[in-house]
Amino acid sequence: MSETHVAELTNEAEWMDAYPVLSELRPVDEETYLQYLRTMAGEGYRLFALFEDDEILAVAGVRMSTTLYHGKHAWVYDLVTREDRRSEGHGRRLLTFVEDWARDHDCAVLELASGLWRDDAHRFYEEHTGYDRYCYTFKKDLM
Repeated sequence: MSETHVAELTNEAEWMDAYPVLSELRPVDEETYLQYLRTMAGEGYRLFALFEDDEILAVAGVRMSTTLYHGKHAWVYDLVTREDRRSEGHGRRLLTFVEDWARDHDCAVLELASGLWRDDAHRFYEEHTGYDRYCYTFKKDLM
């Protein structure tokens, strides 16, 4: 097995390298993907990738903020491992990196949401990463 490492993706060329993996979770066209990432990066969104050699196996998108509820915290908006490389520990390694990154930036909490239908993801978070299910997130479409 090759060695893995995590790096932040900071420019459009690197974002496009992550597109095939991230589009497994967020199926948008390439133009929309770049447009959203440009906006999100300006709002503090950070994109990290777990590599094996030069190949991206997993991607995590995270942003820090401060709220009355949690104080300074980080939110994982996107976390996906390439479908053909799941259940090999790559998602857990990347999430551990993000936890350390958030802790290094004085975040008290790391949070994420997962769709109700994503039973495998829920099992991953609860059984393999130590996350607690503690609330529901609600949404209302406005457009």
